[in-house]
Amino acid sequence: MAGQSTPVLLVTANVGSIFEDPSLMLKLWTEEFLSTISRLDPKFIALHCQEVGGKNYERSMKHVEYFVRLLMSSEELRLFDKVRVYLDEDYSSAENFTALGNFYFIHESMSDVLIWDFSAMGFISAKGKEVHSGNIEAVSTKEKSKFPQDFFPECKWSRKGFLRTRWSLNGTVFDLINIHLFHDASNFIAVESFPSVYCKNRRRALEHTLDRFHNDDYGTAPFFVFGDFNFRTDAQGVVKKLAEGLNPVRLQSNKSTDHTKLQYRDGTSQVILSLGKKEFSHQDHQTVFIEENGKWLREFDRELEPFADRLYEFPISFPPSYPFEEDRKGAECYMQTRCPSWCDRVLLSNSAKSLTSNINEPGSVQYGLMGAGTCMGDHKPVYLKVSLDSDAGSTCGGNTKHFNNVDSTSFTSEHVAPADADATTITRYIHIKHSDSPVRIFKETTV
Repeated sequence: MAGQSTPVLLVTANVGSIFEDPSLMLKLWTEEFLSTISRLDPKFIALHCQEVGGKNYERSMKHVEYFVRLLMSSEELRLFDKVRVYLDEDYSSAENFTALGNFYFIHESMSDVLIWDFSAMGFISAKGKEVHSGNIEAVSTKEKSKFPQDFFPECKWSRKGFLRTRWSLNGTVFDLINIHLFHDASNFIAVESFPSVYCKNRRRALEHTLDRFHNDDYGTAPFFVFGDFNFRTDAQGVVKKLAEGLNPVRLQSNKSTDHTKLQYRDGTSQVILSLGKKEFSHQDHQTVFIEENGKWLREFDRELEPFADRLYEFPISFPPSYPFEEDRKGAECYMQTRCPSWCDRVLLSNSAKSLTSNINEPGSVQYGLMGAGTCMGDHKPVYLKVSLDSDAGSTCGGNTKHFNNVDSTSFTSEHVAPADADATTITRYIHIKHSDSPVRIFKETTV
């Protein structure tokens, strides 16, 4: 395989709102995702989802299995005979629940594919199709962590954290990390300064994550980290630019500060910009942020600056990925709740950048927004297609012993061990259309 490369597609998607109207939204989302696969023709697909099951977990989590079936029974994924899915669904476990979901699909033409076992400290075969759902704490082919609560003290209960897997693809080792960082709770607090208190919390969590990967016992590997970083623009700078020459007027509410507004009016008292705790509304809202893909706004996209020596991002030429309207009629429109921002990103370490082939050739790297004209929830998925070199090396330090001949069936019992004494372990074997063999469905606990 030396000298060859593999087309890889990395997609991040906050899917929370698509589960609020599953009858329509799941179908639209899946169709757009599969259409992108057909167009780009990757051989290794990594889909990282956040807010799996939506915000109303008790009501919406039941739709997750339908979502998995839509993907795995599709014609577009028929030739992807190696599958690993990790769904953190146990919302009853507040100390562990992240609502993260990692999906990996590997084409049948890829024969040299291994996945890291974090317990055995080595690679094992990635043959077959497995879906791990429910409580996945005991699954050893992933590493999952929830951020400490004091990282975001303003939130009573946070689901934010990361979910990592490690792969060896044609002799090239790399990590794939799904991450979800903290949001902005109030526009008023966000515009007070830059970096805002929210930005500082995100920075601390990301630094914590990167430091952990650098110092853990598994050896360092090139990595791709992609998810909902919740990166926001410098709101103070954006408001200053949009409000230039306008007169600020504060409308104080007697009910609560939640209903207070700050309006910026022109010489005729016409409201040009309105700011509330959960309102960010410009007179030309659907033009000012969409035109030229929000090019003017890019100078205020500054949250990656402190990580310039640790993380790389291919140039952005697409509009902000959040917050879009959540109905079909407004598929191309931003909600007037937050300043549009590039929340969803695909980033890579400098060592991972060195694994990518022909990045200076036109069209070899595609970094874009999925479903620009399709309703896909308040977040539009963001994707990166690159080609990875083969036989490009392995991890540095740690135990990187390869177990090339271990069959996937030999560690089934280890993966489905109960998370605690009271847990109920269920192993189901189901047939999905187009699949030549059963798909192992592991539910660690009944939720």
